[in-house]
Amino acid sequence: MPDDIARWLTEHASPLRTLTPGAPHDDLKPLGATLRGVRIVGLGESTHGTREFFRLKHRIVEFLVREAGFTTLAMEASASAARALDAYVRHGTGDPVRLITRLGFWTWRTEEMLDLVEWLRAHNRGLPEGRQVRFVGTDPQRCTDSLEAVAAFLRQVAPQRADDVRELEVLAQAHPASRPDPQQALLHSAGALAGFLEDHWEEFARRTTADAADQALEHARILTRAADLVTRPADLRSGPHSVFAVRDRYMADAVTRIVDDGPRARVVVWAHNGHLAKGTYGHAVPALGSRLRERYGDAYYALALLFGKGTFLARRSHDPQGPPARHRIGTGTRSLEAHLAAALPGDYYANLRTNGPTPETTQWLHTPHLQRSFGAVVPRFVYRFHTAPLVPAEDYDGIAFIAHSTCSRPLPPTQT
Repeated sequence: MPDDIARWLTEHASPLRTLTPGAPHDDLKPLGATLRGVRIVGLGESTHGTREFFRLKHRIVEFLVREAGFTTLAMEASASAARALDAYVRHGTGDPVRLITRLGFWTWRTEEMLDLVEWLRAHNRGLPEGRQVRFVGTDPQRCTDSLEAVAAFLRQVAPQRADDVRELEVLAQAHPASRPDPQQALLHSAGALAGFLEDHWEEFARRTTADAADQALEHARILTRAADLVTRPADLRSGPHSVFAVRDRYMADAVTRIVDDGPRARVVVWAHNGHLAKGTYGHAVPALGSRLRERYGDAYYALALLFGKGTFLARRSHDPQGPPARHRIGTGTRSLEAHLAAALPGDYYANLRTNGPTPETTQWLHTPHLQRSFGAVVPRFVYRFHTAPLVPAEDYDGIAFIAHSTCSRPLPPTQT
C-alpha cells in the first residue's frame, strides 16, 4: 500500500515550489485547472498557528483573485468587526493593525494576516467598487462593533429604544454556550430589536439613508445570531441542534448570502479543516463544508492544509486567555500526515477528485484515517495525540501538504 500511495502522489501531486506571497503562480496552475466551475473554495488548516499555512493561503488568495476572478474572502472571524476591516481593504479607512485585533481571535493577530490585508488593500486601490475584493467575517461571536452600531443608530432614530441594547451588552465578551438558557431570553430580546428595525426600515431610511438603515439592521441580525450561540448548551450529543452545529450553520449561511447575491460572486472561505470538511464531526454535527456541499455540489471545493512536522502556536487549556505558546510535534507513524510525508517529500498539492492507479489506492482514499487537528486552545502534553477521523476523498477535494511547520508571528499588543 505505501508504494501505491507514493505512485499515486507521483502521478497526481503537484510540487509547491514556494510558499512566499507575491511569487509567480505557475505551480498553482494545476489547482486552477481543478477549480474551473467552482464558486466556493474552502482553504483549511490543521492548526491556527502555522506560519506556512498563512503564507500559502495568501498565495492562493492572490492566485484566485487575479487569475480566477474570486470576489470575496470570508473568514472564520467576527462578522461584526470584519465590516470595519472590509472598509479598510476597500477604501483605506482605519488602522489595519487595530482592525485585525478587533476581529476577536488571537489567531488572526499575526504579521502574516497583516500582510494579506495589506495585499487586499493594494489590490483594491484604484479599482471601481464592483471589482474590489471584499473581506467578510462569518462568525457571529465577538459582536462589540454591532452593539455599538445599533446603539448609535437607535440614539439617532428612536432614542426611546436605545436602552434596549443595554441588556445585550453581555454578548460583547460572551462565548458560545457560556450562558446556557433553555428559554433563550437574550435571543428573544435581540430578535425583537432586529424586528423593530426591520418593521421601521422605510421610516428610518428616509430619516437617515438606506445604507445606514441596512447597516443597522444587519448589525442587529448579527446580535441575534450571537445571542443564539451564547444561550445554547455545550452538548455535542444533540447533534445538529448543538451550539457547534448552529455555529457552522450560521457560518455557512454567511457564505450562502454572498454566493447567492449574484452570478459573479466567487468566495474563498478561510477556516479550520474541521469546519471546511464535507462531512460531520463530533456527534454527527454537520460541518460548514457539508452544508455548502449539500447546497452547491461540486461548485464547492474543500482544500485541507496539513503538515508533516514542526512547531505551531496555540493557547494552553489551563490558561485559555493567556498568550499563545509554542508547541512541537514530530512526523509520527499513525496519522494521515505521516503517510503523506513518507510517500512524497517536500510541499505539494494533491487533487482528491480522482481515483488511484490501482483498486487498492482508490480504496485507501475512501478508507477512514486519522488527521491531526489542533484548535486555538490545546491541552498540555497530550496535544500530541490529538487527531480527528477523516476519509480523504470524501471529506476533502484536495490536500495541500506542507513538510515543515513553524509558528505564526503575533503582532505586538495594540489598543482596541
